[in-house]
This record gives sequence, structure tokens and C-alpha cells, in this order.
Amino acid sequence: MGLNKSRMAKLTPWYFLTIPLIIYFLWVIGPMFYTFYLSMTNWDGLSDPQFIGLKNYTKLFRDPVFFVSLKNNLIWVFSFITIPVVIGLALAMILNQSVPGSRFFKASFYSPMVLSLVVCGLVWSWLYNPAQGLLNTFFRSVGLESLAKGWLSDPDLVLGSIIAVAIWRQVGYVMILFLAGLQSVDPFLVEASKIDGCSGWKTFIHVVLPQLQPVTIVVVVISIIDSLRAFDLVSVMTRGGPFNRSSVLANFMYIVSFNNYKMGYGAAVAVILFLISFVFIMMYLSQISKEENY
Repeated sequence: MGLNKSRMAKLTPWYFLTIPLIIYFLWVIGPMFYTFYLSMTNWDGLSDPQFIGLKNYTKLFRDPVFFVSLKNNLIWVFSFITIPVVIGLALAMILNQSVPGSRFFKASFYSPMVLSLVVCGLVWSWLYNPAQGLLNTFFRSVGLESLAKGWLSDPDLVLGSIIAVAIWRQVGYVMILFLAGLQSVDPFLVEASKIDGCSGWKTFIHVVLPQLQPVTIVVVVISIIDSLRAFDLVSVMTRGGPFNRSSVLANFMYIVSFNNYKMGYGAAVAVILFLISFVFIMMYLSQISKEENY
């Protein structure tokens, strides 16, 4: 009887996990392997897929649009792990103090995050409108006519203009994560550093920042993953134009798959994007594993 209870205790978790695991394998793992298979076919979405080996990949690495999209994705990653992190941390440090109206400012900075990326893209497309947009209208009204640009039509400005919108939305989210992390900072260590005569900057660098390392890693990884998933804003605001100058891998994948009916070629782009994301996720898990072992 005792053995049966012990056996039941070991099996009970698997009874609860069986259905979620089946759904996970059917919904996530299965399509992932199927995408790998499709990336080695010339499937057009209608006829039967024909196996062609690695031809999609060799073609991909000769495609200039792919390299422009990859470069733009790397610019997104670099922008996302620097600008929102620095601004979000600075805002969190300021609003973590007894600042009048801090709740209002926290809500204000976080509010863009509740909007969908599609809505953000539509709103900012209107603001960027070269003729009637608020941004150019403002520059003209204050006599800065030379700063009024075609923000989404100029090949040199379009990528930065879209990334600026993404950063505007991301800053509040990063700020909230750092505010949560600041709650775990040991106040006695901060007080001890002040008694030892450390300036506010030295206290931040040598006491506060090291204690924020776990949340900083989480913020950086989330920012990298969000930047690699960049699609909505590009699709809504420019669809990758002009001249593919704002194209990213996800947008490139969508266009070749669903506009050009090259599903196999699009699957190859998806695999490359997956492998890049996989490298960053493995780096994150490795870092987490080292900290836990430490």
C-alpha cells in the first residue's frame, strides 16, 4: 500500500503535465521542425513541397536584401540594449526617490507600453507625415524649416525614425523592471557607502549597479528578443521601404513568403532568425546557470 502511494506521488505530476506537453509539442516543437524541413524545399504554398537541399540557404547568402535586413536587425539589437536600458535605468533611479508626482510620471512613461505596436505605428506615421505631421509642423512653426524632413521616405532617416518609436514604447517597460529591481537593493549597504564618504555616483557604480545585475541581464535579454522580433512597426509604417532600407528579417520573411509565395525561401529566413535568437537565449541561460552555481 505504501509503495503504491509512493508510486502515485511520483506519477501525479506527469498526469498533470501530459496534456500541456502534448499541446506544446504539437503547437511549438512540431511546427519548428516542420519549418526546418520547409526551408529545404521550394514550396510555393499551394503545390506539394519539393526537396532541394540547401539551395534556399545558398541563395539567401547571395541576396543583398537579406544582408540589409540582417544589418538592420543588428542595429535594432544594439539600439535596444543601449538607449532604452540607459534611459529606463536613469528614470527608475530618479522616480525611486521621493519625487513629487512620481506616480503620475511612472504611469505616463509606462502608458505607451499598453498600446499595441500597430497602433503606435499608425499614430507615429501620422506624426511623421511630411506635409501635415505634428513633428514637421512644429519645426516650421518655430522657424526650423531645415529640420522638417520626410522621416519615413528618406532612406537615410527611415530606420532611425522607426527605431525611435520602438524605443519610445520600450523605455517605460524597462523603467518598471528596474524599479522592481531597486526594491531589492540593500539599503544598509547604500547607507554604509554614504557614511564612508562615497559620492552619489560612486554609490551607484559600486553598490547599487552590482545589485541590479540580475535584473539588468533580464532587461538586456528581453530587449534583444524584442528587437529580433521587430515586425509590426516596420510592416505598418514602411513595409521595409524605401528601397528596403528599413527592412528587417521578420518583415523580409513575411514578404517573400506571403507576397512572393516563396514559402521555402521564407522558411530559410525564419530558420536563420531562430538560430540568431537561439544563440542569445543560450548565452542568457549560461549566465543564469553560472549565477545559480555560484
